[in-house]
Amino acid sequence: MPTRLSQLFVRTLREDPSDAEVTSHRLLVRAGYIRRQGPGIFAWLPLGLKVKRRIESIIREEMEGIGAQEVHFPALLPREAYELSGRWEKYGDGIFRLKDRKGADYLLAPTHEEVFTLLVKDLYSSYKELPLAIYQIQDKYRDEARPRAGLLRGREFTMKDAYSFDYTDAGLDLSYQKQRDAYERIFTRLSLDYVIVKADSGLMGGARSEEFLHPTPIGEDTFVRSAGGYAANVEAFQTLVPEAISFDGLPTPEVFDTPDTPTIQTLVDVANRDHPRAAGRPWTPADTLKNVVLALVNPDGSRELVVVGLPGDRDVDLKRAEAAFAPADVEAANEDDFARHPGLVKGYIGPWTPGGAALGAGQEIDPLLTKKERAAAEAAAADAPPVSTTGIRFLTDPRISEGSVWITGANENGRHVFGLVAGRDFVSDGTIEVAEVQAGEPAPDGSGPVELARGMELGHVFQLGRFFSEALGLKVLDENGKLVTVTMGSYGIGVTRILAVIAEANNDDRGLIWPRNVAPFDLHIVAATKEIEVLDAAVSLANEFEKRGYDVLVDERPKVSPGVKFGDAELIGVPLIVIVGKGFADGMVELWDRRTGVKTPVALADVVEAVAALD
Repeated sequence: MPTRLSQLFVRTLREDPSDAEVTSHRLLVRAGYIRRQGPGIFAWLPLGLKVKRRIESIIREEMEGIGAQEVHFPALLPREAYELSGRWEKYGDGIFRLKDRKGADYLLAPTHEEVFTLLVKDLYSSYKELPLAIYQIQDKYRDEARPRAGLLRGREFTMKDAYSFDYTDAGLDLSYQKQRDAYERIFTRLSLDYVIVKADSGLMGGARSEEFLHPTPIGEDTFVRSAGGYAANVEAFQTLVPEAISFDGLPTPEVFDTPDTPTIQTLVDVANRDHPRAAGRPWTPADTLKNVVLALVNPDGSRELVVVGLPGDRDVDLKRAEAAFAPADVEAANEDDFARHPGLVKGYIGPWTPGGAALGAGQEIDPLLTKKERAAAEAAAADAPPVSTTGIRFLTDPRISEGSVWITGANENGRHVFGLVAGRDFVSDGTIEVAEVQAGEPAPDGSGPVELARGMELGHVFQLGRFFSEALGLKVLDENGKLVTVTMGSYGIGVTRILAVIAEANNDDRGLIWPRNVAPFDLHIVAATKEIEVLDAAVSLANEFEKRGYDVLVDERPKVSPGVKFGDAELIGVPLIVIVGKGFADGMVELWDRRTGVKTPVALADVVEAVAALD
């Protein structure tokens, strides 16, 4: 039976919801697909569920096509598995925790790696049972601090998460490629543009990690790509490290008064005015070493300061910093932090003073060394640039290479040091990639300069390796009867996010225009007059299409004007619409293709074939 709009549980809205930030949020609410229940939480109405299920059907077909089997885990899970992996603490405030009536700890699962691993451990013991790929389509929960953009960043969302299990690295490579290929087919079938980018592997490491991003101006992710084919999200971008330069013969550093220069630009202006280069080239922000104080807030609530040195023409990208310092949250140091560390002279921080290094975690000589080893270590320490014992780590951008020369703070109010040489006058506690990536930088693979673009993550394929199997004890017997640790892959697709991305990419100023294979109905029939003969004819035509295998929505509302019906049809977004109107008496209807906007008169006797021709 066709679905009658007069009986469908839907109410369309003429006004945009007040909290809608993006087009997909606005149209999905107005067209009656979803309704807000709380920040980042939505109820699904019949139209929304139909689209969601069609997307899930495509995903299931492709997963089953590569031999993956579907399972289903609860969303409510006990603490113990996440304790074993260490993620109960590492998630910090990002998950929903609760207790049952007996005081036992539970969480609403943000992801399910642990329980997938334990299930396989419970059931499998031999390499002969591998490879294995299992997946689920299940709701996930994350306590987003700032849920936004409707379904694009919510607290409850639906994901397809799949996991592969192999006992060799070569097997993992094959499983990974199968999933990756399936993802390409899924996004192609969903008519979504995508770019595959190298991604950061995060805390769990792993040999390979890639994201599928949909290029869009509203995307949360910034990625880079070159004309030569390189692509990576900014967290995974690797800076080309300049070659070391000999500092033999370079002059010693000099400290100058530079009053009222708390910013890079004011420093450059004073440097060019009062201390111009002998060679005539003006100082630029790229000649300065900016030292940014960051606060790392660990999952246990402890707070640690770190100073990052980077060229003055760069700023810290907090998203890159969060990836680099995970699982800690990263924020700018506040006034209380500076008050606790009076050695940090705000606006004039640097890694060196005439008496030695000003920043760095310090170096200690192992007390267990032999006399000979200790003497060698002390001699090496005496020859090395001085290292501070402030206890504050000092990390530098890869561009701060050995032999590079800088202007930077002298750790005195109103003073800077000129001619400070990396590797001679100061050293850091290591390098770190947290500087913003700029268009025109060279791609690390030599494929040319990169451009920056925005994208929305659709899916992520990730070689987990043995992180979870080692933590949870997943081992099998190999061909030689020896216990080996299973190696895993993880593969996620955001189902509800994809629905929103499709809506974001397929609309006009009047409403949604779904791709045919995910639209809530195959056909929308509109009775465009109030005459009972036309209403009956629309229903009869809908029945005919249903017999031919179409899923049909028919608008046979007797007391609704044609204008309102057409407005609802445009808003709801079924791409093919048949209008049964005044021409019905002469045996004619109109076929309206919302994708092109074209309305074509068609004989009633030929309309089924005309619709089939547009499939």
